[in-house]
Amino acid sequence: MHLSRSLRAALAVTVAVAVLPLAASASARAAGDEAASSGATAVTKRPKSLVIGIDGATFAKFEKAKMPRIKGLMAAGLTATSNLYANPMAPTSSGPGWSTIATGTWPDKHKVVDNSFTGARFDLYPDYATRLESAAPTLNTLVVGTWSPIPTTVFGPAVDTRLGGVSDADTTTTAVSRLRTTDADATFVHLDDVDGAGHYHGTEHRAYLDALNTADTEVGQMLDAVTSRATYADEDWQIVITADHGHMPTGGHGGNTPAERQTFVIAKGTGFTPGSVRYDVKVTDIAPTVLSHLGVTLDPAWQLDGKPIGTLTPDAFDALRPSLNTRADELALPSTLKGWTTTAPTGWTIDNSAMPTGGVTEWRGWSFATDEFWTNTDLGQGRETNVRARDVFAVADSDEWDDKAHGAGQFDSTLVSPAFTVTGGASATVSYATNYKVDGPQTGDVHISFDGGPRQLLQSYRADRNAFEKLTVAVPAGATTARLSFRYTGTNSAFWTIDQVALTS
Repeated sequence: MHLSRSLRAALAVTVAVAVLPLAASASARAAGDEAASSGATAVTKRPKSLVIGIDGATFAKFEKAKMPRIKGLMAAGLTATSNLYANPMAPTSSGPGWSTIATGTWPDKHKVVDNSFTGARFDLYPDYATRLESAAPTLNTLVVGTWSPIPTTVFGPAVDTRLGGVSDADTTTTAVSRLRTTDADATFVHLDDVDGAGHYHGTEHRAYLDALNTADTEVGQMLDAVTSRATYADEDWQIVITADHGHMPTGGHGGNTPAERQTFVIAKGTGFTPGSVRYDVKVTDIAPTVLSHLGVTLDPAWQLDGKPIGTLTPDAFDALRPSLNTRADELALPSTLKGWTTTAPTGWTIDNSAMPTGGVTEWRGWSFATDEFWTNTDLGQGRETNVRARDVFAVADSDEWDDKAHGAGQFDSTLVSPAFTVTGGASATVSYATNYKVDGPQTGDVHISFDGGPRQLLQSYRADRNAFEKLTVAVPAGATTARLSFRYTGTNSAFWTIDQVALTS
């Protein structure tokens, strides 16, 4: 954020203050009534959620900071790093960042592109606490935030209690008191001082590490408040720590460098393997993960970009991560960074029979890459919008390929899937994440073939498209298998990414 400490403090507000006492919680009464009516004797632990956001926390600096409480959570649960968008989707600023985390959607849906929140579509994509209130009004929701737009704007008026703190110390005191003594089922807490240290000092200064350690202490106080609850033994707590963006070494954010774009999800609770590390988890997954934990069924009509973390499964492309290569021709990247291969996973093939010789090695035909590798080959050309891909994805990039001399002709490569099992005479659903960006002459076509027969056009791309696709296709009578093919052609134009490909019948 670009607000001064004093201005943020002046803007901090207290909104609603009504909180149910612990002994009189409506959700507790509902749970007791249900158990009594069913005659059940076993007591099911009540799900509880605590999400703590540390504004401007740069994960790459955690190693230099002591941070024993957060590192304890990492040892006891899941750690996942991923990258944010950057312009032209939105800058790496707090408004877009916290809105993405709260709503479970990317900025091209919630429309928050700066800290003014002008044009925000929270009416279509509300925060997860608001969705909780709509789905289960007896649940008690609490938001405490040092930056005033957190309780006043990002989280809406349906939330039971929204409080603003004049400082992180004040926010922590308030959060600790209410976590310890009230019956909030879902709590979100925002801490701001790490971001201030990043702006004033940069991530290389001792003051930034000190701010991280102070935030760690405050997180620890909240964790202790949870475990000191009189009803803690009967509760199933899910704890999540995250950040809205990082910072540059010299201070500041909003751009597209790796230091500004990297964020993280640290999660402890039921279903999270202690000490586990994942690469397919995004900050958009926090909202649906909380909703799922609290028993809310996700409605496809909500069009969330995130998914409950427990439902995420690696795809065939992700299996390539251990075999990814370091740079060949992309000499601007770190020499030790592994992030690409042109070797397809089992069952997949790449048809480069129409590709000219030469060009940049990494991108000659369809390749498989990570965001850390592909996005940073050339900043500011739209690759930072590839937010719906997870872990390793397929990419055809005629722009980067053309940066080295090659034979006559255009980029022309086809990615072919394994044979999926289908049921003849029924309908099938083809789904995949795609980011198709145009910057010159290019084509993108998806075909399907049944039982080795001729390819049939399923979808064509000629304009920008960044979405998770679900296409319905009729399966011919008697057909038992289907293959998908993705053909991309381009002449020093832009790119096409594909990920999470599935065909269900």
